[in-house]
Amino acid sequence: MPDAVAEVDEVLAVEAGRAARKRVQRSALGRWEPGNDRVDPIAVLEQQARTRVPELVRIRYARMAAGRFPFYRGAPAIMAADLAAGPNTGLTVQLCGDAHLSNFGLFASPERALVFDLNDFDETLPGPFEWDVKRLAASIAVAARANGCGDADAVDTAAAAATAYREAMHRLAGLGETEVWYEMVDAEKVSDLISPKDRKLTDKVLTKARSRTSLQALDKLTEPGPDGTPCIRQDPPLLLPVPEHQRADLDSVLSNYRNSLPEERRVLLDRYQVRDVAMKVVGVGSVGTRCFIVLLTGRTTGDPLFLQVKQAEESVLAQHLRASIFRHQGHRVVHGQRLTQAAADIFLGWATGPEGNFFYWRQLRDMKGSVTIEDMSRTQLRQYAALCGHTLARGHARSGDRVAIAAYLGTGDTFDRAIGEFALAYADQTEMDYETLLAAIDSGRIDAATDL
Repeated sequence: MPDAVAEVDEVLAVEAGRAARKRVQRSALGRWEPGNDRVDPIAVLEQQARTRVPELVRIRYARMAAGRFPFYRGAPAIMAADLAAGPNTGLTVQLCGDAHLSNFGLFASPERALVFDLNDFDETLPGPFEWDVKRLAASIAVAARANGCGDADAVDTAAAAATAYREAMHRLAGLGETEVWYEMVDAEKVSDLISPKDRKLTDKVLTKARSRTSLQALDKLTEPGPDGTPCIRQDPPLLLPVPEHQRADLDSVLSNYRNSLPEERRVLLDRYQVRDVAMKVVGVGSVGTRCFIVLLTGRTTGDPLFLQVKQAEESVLAQHLRASIFRHQGHRVVHGQRLTQAAADIFLGWATGPEGNFFYWRQLRDMKGSVTIEDMSRTQLRQYAALCGHTLARGHARSGDRVAIAAYLGTGDTFDRAIGEFALAYADQTEMDYETLLAAIDSGRIDAATDL
């Protein structure tokens, strides 16, 4: 039975959630209209490009120009500025910061079980919970339109994610602290949340994820070197060799990374030796930042281990919210991931590069899998959207006041409908911004690669 103090805390949390409704009515979450002082979206992208590798920025623009959904994926900084222009609930969680549909996926827990969760935390920072929900919902509306759905279906699909978020948060509000912490969406729960007629698609994705390991990456990404040992295969401009002067710095960076790991993980890392390193272009929004893959092999058995070393810049949310408590941006990313994910990568850590750049390390492939959004039917997209909404609530409940958030959300569908309305309105904004990008490319204002 809860004690008197716990009962008082719960009452205060409920009151905090209801007070947040006075700051921002739930129906008001559905409004989106750009102000006259809205920042030029291309200027936001150009600002980001100033700290990135110029040759790779061309690839970033080309990937964003490929369609509205790729553009949306690459534009979290634009949306962060838009969200910050309006009021917020003040109900704080550890935000993913870029919770769009393609930033959810499957990966292996340390116990080798497949779990479904958020998987990208480059922009993580504490902030109002609804920012992540809106980022997810708008991505759903953009994807729905790209898949040929009408506006009514786009709204309904985005609202389904909000409903799943609300219902999951209410359930989590009734659980104990450790129960919430141990909550996870494993492969079995994924199957339970998917319609039986779509089980075949689900099973295919799960099977493919289980095959994506460092051993599989060894076959795909390497070739025999001059001495017969594996080396990373070049694939310009997406996979490039690292200059010798940078390779010379790897030992010190690796040592710095090692120190960020728990002591028992350092023992495991020491059982591997570095074989090769290459620069790799990944994602859409991250393109232009420095990203490397490192091939290591076991000292006694020769088993492969691929680690990804990804540059961590300041979160796109930082200029709109309270600054991170972490000076090291790689540490910020790792903290956000460990706090939010149900099961974090055992090799997750951070390091500082020779030029003072911040990086975080993780496994490149550890039974990682994802669905192809473009191949989804209307029904499948709706189910997947609900799964992502459910999963986002679980992540938020670990760091935020789940009782207060549940009290704010309520038990009716006011929140759900508002989020659906916002998603469609922001999908309209995304289409206009996308056309602005294409015009900037045509005019020569920005240079997009054409030879990919």
